Amino acid sequence: MNILLITLDQFRGDCLSCAGHPVVRTPNLDRLAREGVRLSRHYSQAAPCSPGRASLYTGLYQMNHRVVANGTPLDDRFDNIARAARRAGYDPTLFGYTDQSIDPRMTTGPGDPRLLTYEEVLPGFSVGLRLAAGDPAEWIAWLRDLGHDTPDDPHAVLEGEPARPAEHSMSAFLTDGFLAWLDRQDGPWFAHLSQFRPHPPYAAAGHFSTMYDPEAMPAPIAPAAERHRLLDGLMRHPHMRVPDTPAEMGRIRAQYYGMVSEADAQLGRVWAALEARDEWDDTFVLVTADHGEQLGDHGLLQKAGFLEQSFHVVGIARDPRPARARGAVVEAFTENVDVFPTLCEAMDIPVPVQCDGAPLTPFLCGEAPPWWREAAHWEFDWRFGLIADGPWPWPWDRRLERQNLTVHRDDSGAYVHFGDGSWLSFDLAADPTWRTAQTDPTVVLAKAQAMLTWRARHADRTLTGMLVEGGGIGRWPAMPADWGQPQGRREDRVEV
Repeated sequence: MNILLITLDQFRGDCLSCAGHPVVRTPNLDRLAREGVRLSRHYSQAAPCSPGRASLYTGLYQMNHRVVANGTPLDDRFDNIARAARRAGYDPTLFGYTDQSIDPRMTTGPGDPRLLTYEEVLPGFSVGLRLAAGDPAEWIAWLRDLGHDTPDDPHAVLEGEPARPAEHSMSAFLTDGFLAWLDRQDGPWFAHLSQFRPHPPYAAAGHFSTMYDPEAMPAPIAPAAERHRLLDGLMRHPHMRVPDTPAEMGRIRAQYYGMVSEADAQLGRVWAALEARDEWDDTFVLVTADHGEQLGDHGLLQKAGFLEQSFHVVGIARDPRPARARGAVVEAFTENVDVFPTLCEAMDIPVPVQCDGAPLTPFLCGEAPPWWREAAHWEFDWRFGLIADGPWPWPWDRRLERQNLTVHRDDSGAYVHFGDGSWLSFDLAADPTWRTAQTDPTVVLAKAQAMLTWRARHADRTLTGMLVEGGGIGRWPAMPADWGQPQGRREDRVEV
């Protein structure tokens, strides 16, 4: 099969018309859901972009890959989606960006240009068209060739998208590049189409900027009267503070929904091209996002903290092979750490031992595995200046390691544990808006214990599956058939 991995940056999981959103329209994503599987409770494992993508690309939770901020290097020892695709015989090709900082130990030294930006390319990818938000040079040059008067500041160019035709948007330019590459392919291919929108600035392209009426936008969820000090700190941050007037908040929401619909329209162009090449039924398509967007909910914009809107993301997959699910909606908790294992199975290669996630293959086949997880987890780290003090001496002073949190979110509630030992618990059965505390100590204890169990089961497993003993090294299978069940039977060990 061809493999097409699509990421839509900062795409909230509820912004799909097929999921019942009251305003936004996404006909092309809706079509993919009708012909595949929609993951209704799909979550990113970290925010912002680099941490979230590190989990997506490696199948690891943040507590294991340790990319805690935009710019934290990704340890080169980890396997990733691109390297796996090469082992499967593909030439994995990137369109857009991966936001992964190179491991400095893999460079030529401090002068290596790859150390100048965190918007580096994940090791293993060939580059079809590199187009990062911080350096969209090829797009800007193209706009100038078309006669547009564009500033040098990329952010300002993006803010000017409403004044230009939608056909000249950053998303359209990237899609054009992907489609031109696609026309040159004559065998199985692997592509990662990494679109920037609907990431801010809140300025949709061309006619998409007027697609939704600001005065008709649903109001955001108001902040809780009593809230954790982290939320108060985030609400004071200039990039996360909501506007002063409902009218401006309506404008931001309308522009965000316009960007969602434009991203959807670009995917429609991709679907049409695959059909024209008679490859729609030969291409495995998976769409997700690196993280969500607060969009005014709880008095915040952007993505940070522990709230659901920052981590619940779009998740849709279509396996074109016969006897696969069509139009299914999965209510189980799925995570971006499951993407890497899923693509490994689609490419018919073993799932790496490092992966914390599991293949979504049973759901794509219309099955509901009884051993599947009963909760979703995500993490957030704010040691690099978001609201932290410092700097502090290292390694003996561990105050930076207190600037983090982990969330356990199940059917009935959410438990948030902070690195300083404090905690929160929300009764989501009584109030799904995350504004009602869970006060039953028995319930809180059970969720705290479940989080501790989760951490124990997913601690770094490097070398732990091996035994050096008489006759050689024993190794456990990469992904047993009864994954999720108690492991450790000595007879399962194989000699290598």
